[in-house]
Amino acid sequence: MESKISRAEALALLQKYNKEPFHILHGLTVEGAMRYFAKELGYEEEIDYWGIVGLLHDIDFELYPEQHCQKAPELLREGGIGEDMIYSICSHGYGICSDLEPKHQMEKVLFACDELTGLIGAAAKMRPSKSVMDMELKSLKKKYKDKRFAAGCSRDIIAQGAEMLGWTLDELLERTILAMRSCEASVNAEMETLEA
Repeated sequence: MESKISRAEALALLQKYNKEPFHILHGLTVEGAMRYFAKELGYEEEIDYWGIVGLLHDIDFELYPEQHCQKAPELLREGGIGEDMIYSICSHGYGICSDLEPKHQMEKVLFACDELTGLIGAAAKMRPSKSVMDMELKSLKKKYKDKRFAAGCSRDIIAQGAEMLGWTLDELLERTILAMRSCEASVNAEMETLEA
């Protein structure tokens, strides 16, 4: 698996279709988490591919929320993205807005941690530190169990993702906190640069 475009080109492509800081932040966060998991799970030689898939996974969501994962292939092809990467990106919507099943370990990780990074990000904002750096599994589990908290983040998909990976829910939650810790500072710095 290799990416046919550079990280800079991928970021420019994301920004072409996404103007909301929230959507850019989510893309950067998922990219950082995917890069962490690539390293953790022994796919370091594919780290750029994993990262770019994470960065671009919601490319169509801001402009075409009703056609999420349906519009993406067209936008990605225009940006020079190969068919393998298009499949990987669209598989994160499996069962909801896509019939492409996550097959590769990377696709399963994306499926599992996409919604979860949103939930963890929302939980971090509620903390005095506004950070994941001091977040513990116990406090995240309280937020996770409260269905009203970050209600847009599907607990069913998160649980299904953990199962797909053969991990316990706690393992997925804990590992994703660590993934987000690994990139929080660089994501925040990049957001400041992009908003300047």
